[in-house]
Amino acid sequence: MFTGIVTDVGRIRQVEQRGDLRARITTKYDTTRVDIGASIACDGVCLTVVALGPDWFDVDISAETVSKTNLSAWAEGRRVNLERALKVGDELGGHIVSGHVDGLAEVVGLRDEGDSTRVTLRAPKELARFIASKGSVALNGTSLTVNEVSGCDFGINFIPHTKEVTTWGDVAPGDMVNLEIDTLARYVARLAEVG
Repeated sequence: MFTGIVTDVGRIRQVEQRGDLRARITTKYDTTRVDIGASIACDGVCLTVVALGPDWFDVDISAETVSKTNLSAWAEGRRVNLERALKVGDELGGHIVSGHVDGLAEVVGLRDEGDSTRVTLRAPKELARFIASKGSVALNGTSLTVNEVSGCDFGINFIPHTKEVTTWGDVAPGDMVNLEIDTLARYVARLAEVG
C-alpha cells in the first residue's frame, strides 16, 4: 500500500527486454535500507525490487503490466515518480493507493492559473464513472484531488511544489499517464450495482 505522496524522482538508467522488461532506476533512497523483494511504486505502478546497487534498483515488469500502463514508453533518461511502501505508523498524507493501475488517462489540456497549472485529462469511459469532483485519483503515482468532471474529462490543479518534487512539471498534451481510481469509489459503485 502507498499514499500517493512521491518521495523521490528517479531516472531510468537502463531498460532491457528479456523474458519480461527489466528496468534499472537511479534513486536518492538509501539502498542499504531497501530489501530485495521490497515494493516501490514507480510512476504509480507497484513493482518488486529484484536487484540493488549503491544508487539504483532493478525491477522486472511483466507483459500484463506493460499492457495496462505507460511503462512501455520508459526509456533511458526518463524521470519517474517513486514512493516506498507504507509501514505501520507512517503518515497517510494522500489517500490509500494500491499501485494497481486501472488504465491510462490522456492529457488533453494545460493552462496556467497564477503559479499553478490546470491539467485536463481524459479517462477511459469505463473508468470515468469512478471519478468525482473533489474526489481522489492517483496519476503517475501522485495522490491528487479532482477539481471538476465533464463526461470523461477531469481537471487537476498542480501547485508549484507538486511540479517541483514530482515529474508533473514536465507534463505535455498527449502524454498518457497511469490512472488508479480511488478504492472507495470502486466499492461504492459495486454496492450501487448489487443494490
